[in-house]
Amino acid sequence: MPESSSTEHAQEKAPDKAPEKELHIAVALDGAGWHPAAWRDLPDARTELFKARYWAGLVAEAERGLLDFVTFEDAFRLQSTLLDGLDGRGDQVRGRFDAVLLAARLAPLTSRIGLVPTAVTTHTEPFHVAIGIASLDHVSGGRAGWRPQVSARSTDAANIGRRDLPELTLEDVADLANLPQRVEDLFDEAADAVEVARRLWDSWEDDAEIRDVATGRFIDRDKLHYIDFTGPTFSVKGPSITPRSPQGQPVVAALAHDVVPYRLAARAADVVFVTPHGTEHVRSIITAVREAEAYVGREGRPLQVFADLVVFLDDEPGAAAARKTRLDELDGAELFSDALVFTGTPEELADLLLEWRAAGIEGYRLRPGALPYDLEGITRGLAPALRSRGAFRSAYEANTLRGLLGLPRPASRYATPEVVAS
Repeated sequence: MPESSSTEHAQEKAPDKAPEKELHIAVALDGAGWHPAAWRDLPDARTELFKARYWAGLVAEAERGLLDFVTFEDAFRLQSTLLDGLDGRGDQVRGRFDAVLLAARLAPLTSRIGLVPTAVTTHTEPFHVAIGIASLDHVSGGRAGWRPQVSARSTDAANIGRRDLPELTLEDVADLANLPQRVEDLFDEAADAVEVARRLWDSWEDDAEIRDVATGRFIDRDKLHYIDFTGPTFSVKGPSITPRSPQGQPVVAALAHDVVPYRLAARAADVVFVTPHGTEHVRSIITAVREAEAYVGREGRPLQVFADLVVFLDDEPGAAAARKTRLDELDGAELFSDALVFTGTPEELADLLLEWRAAGIEGYRLRPGALPYDLEGITRGLAPALRSRGAFRSAYEANTLRGLLGLPRPASRYATPEVVAS
């Protein structure tokens, strides 16, 4: 038998290339969409915006598209074009539902998609947030998350009335790597708030509920734990009033734009939303996030890095850009966003997402420019385009949000390790 050539031998022995990981895709829902004039172009948004069925329809569409999760925006002030203060405008959407309550209302209407409301740490007691998110995890069967948000605005503080904050100026946020100490302190407080929530979520061991009628024991009191947290701005004794939820630890996700927010995410979150504007920017952000993890001494799994984009989608080339231009004209100004604004076809967006994946992005939180139009562009256009390239799921592979994101369910930090007999 003739001897095989070295090239043939190398081809036979070369290991198969590891398949690329499928992308995670989430959507950020807010009002009629992320363009301030979207409500004027979509009749349904005008009539349904403050009805549960409007939001139920959006989340059902996201779930039909097999998306990982949806996020809901929230704040302690009316929306405004000003950095701090109210602008007095009446031509843009103003007002929103409480995000945690909205997610709880939608949980029974869905079955697989994750629900991630925003809750502001600056003016909300961490005990209150912790039991709210734990309750959401129970009613959703393990699909809850939380996006903690910092607010340094005097307008928000004035609505709560428990602390005074000076007016936030453009100079205050011009250099996010060197924020004023008073603002940086709020990020430290947010990290403490998440730590309190995590301890409270662990304060009931998984088998603390006994419910034994014969012995009259509903709970094993030895499996409820004080958390005894003390920090600069609050102290919390514990335990929680809510039993440990299906995920044990609901997913925590944080939006971050620079060094100080990256450090908050590294200390407190499972997922970080970032806002790159190009492939090289992606690489520099990934480096900065990993440096933040090293700086805070993060242990365990590294952050999953998701990129935020505002998207306008249409199957016809040029149609999405024309629609955005029309919305800009209705609003009287070109759309401004912290995130990249994309206009194009689903196939073109798929190209961009895969390019950024190669640079280190693991998932995306897409902000639809107008609802429900651009949400449907994501679920009915982008998702199939990615799926055809082997880059997105064809079915839900887990029943919990942690499962969808590939995160294990952690044990309670307070549980006594079981002793296995030899």
